[in-house]
Amino acid sequence: MKQQRTCGEALTALLEAYGVDTVFGIPGVHTIELYRGFKDANIQHITPRHEQGAGFMADGYARVKGKPGVCYIITGPGMTNIVTAMGQAMQDSIPMLVISSVNRTAQLAMGEGRLHELPNQLAITKGVSRYNHTLLNVDNLPKVLAQAFAVFSSQRPGPVHIEIPIDVLAQDASHIDMTPWPMPAPPAANPQSIDAAAALLASAERPLMILGGGARHASKPAQALAEKLAMPIVNTCNGKGVVPSSHPLCIGSTPSHPAIREEIEQHADVVIAVGTELAETDYDFFFLGDLAMQGKLIRIDIDNGQLLRNHRPDVPVLADASLSLAAINSQILEEKSSKMDAAVARCKAIQDKTLDMKKATYADFFATLTDTLGDCVIVGDSTQPAYYAQAYYETHHTARYFHSTTGYGTLGYAFPAAIGAALASPETPVIGLTGDGGGQFSLSEIISAVDAQVPVIYIVWNNSGHGEIRRFMDDANVTRTGVDITSPDYAALAAAMGCASATVNSLEDLKASLLAAKQHAGPFLIQLNEDALGCGYAF
Repeated sequence: MKQQRTCGEALTALLEAYGVDTVFGIPGVHTIELYRGFKDANIQHITPRHEQGAGFMADGYARVKGKPGVCYIITGPGMTNIVTAMGQAMQDSIPMLVISSVNRTAQLAMGEGRLHELPNQLAITKGVSRYNHTLLNVDNLPKVLAQAFAVFSSQRPGPVHIEIPIDVLAQDASHIDMTPWPMPAPPAANPQSIDAAAALLASAERPLMILGGGARHASKPAQALAEKLAMPIVNTCNGKGVVPSSHPLCIGSTPSHPAIREEIEQHADVVIAVGTELAETDYDFFFLGDLAMQGKLIRIDIDNGQLLRNHRPDVPVLADASLSLAAINSQILEEKSSKMDAAVARCKAIQDKTLDMKKATYADFFATLTDTLGDCVIVGDSTQPAYYAQAYYETHHTARYFHSTTGYGTLGYAFPAAIGAALASPETPVIGLTGDGGGQFSLSEIISAVDAQVPVIYIVWNNSGHGEIRRFMDDANVTRTGVDITSPDYAALAAAMGCASATVNSLEDLKASLLAAKQHAGPFLIQLNEDALGCGYAF
């Protein structure tokens, strides 16, 4: 007699068939059926201490692994807890699959005071989801998962939420086809759009390329086109490493700096912006106002709505970044390599103008990290060194630096997101960089790293409170209120949670602790006192 497979078991098996190897979640009374299939699945389960932590872990995992992070979430409070993490992933276009339970079908929208009941769970997640669905019939499970993974493979990615009533989770799914559906490929561009973009670039005297997070998979065609046209490259924070920072045409990742804004606005006669929102968090970090480009603008994006936001394009190209850049390159026959020396000199001149805000102590801090650990991933929170890194820390590969401040701007991101990043790339050292204020939002996730024995290195930048907001209050002549908070002894807290720890007061001590952390089997926390380094504010 064939053993019955429940909907919950079928879901886990189907996720494994789609390539899922890790699930982040906190089991609850409403999600028991989601866990029935784990005994037969080759999927590791990571248990955070808060559902927001689950979402941030999935976010960090997705950025480094390049495939969706998956969460199993309880009805009601579990969903309201994870919404902030979904908002962060939505803002940065990070693929995340949130599977939640919901009350039984006959109880939905009845308002009878059931455990974990919400009037409308989908309404809460609608604004932070690319696709949002309630599974009411077990037969539709393969179709609904296919819709979810199609978002990740062929559209602008972001969170997907699928809720399943408790009674549906327990239904017999033995009869459904467990074969994953074939996924659509990302769209190629309209030939007329490619022709128009190529013509503009071919005629340009001073072209400029901007690469955002949507260009993460377009490294080769982006570099090839830039070299053919002797075209300087600016990248956003989420576009760090799309073209290696060592490339002579790379200006850097400081598009908010007045010197680079001046190049974009006044000197470039054609700007090709690839996979970037052209939004405040990347281009107006200093609140100078929106960009006002005088040259022509080509925009490439996989989201048709995004092509028409923030700046009017002269040529909008709706398509995958890699396919579009390769197609444009094939249409440009004349190479402008004779202009390469002048373009490199132009890049160098712009870079020199951006050095006015560079601070040696911060530069030395990041140099200590990379010199000691080599190729590593740094996951930043809203903290002073992360603001500095947004402008001046460069990488040679994608997904080597990211943080929460260029999108939704949440606090408490680094502790859990670094866990996800370390699980996605266990062979690469991963640093979770947080401030002492932001760290208090999610410090309980340190013990999640201990449980999973994830070798993440935490660095807590301690400036005794919410330093950035303190500065804003001072600059606005507002009496400091609520910012000089008490910060715990993170090293002692980490030790109490079974995490190795150290407190350092110099870069020499930091290097020694990094070496010890690199050799340690599990997580390692380093508390660094800002005053001892004499850094002060980043900008």
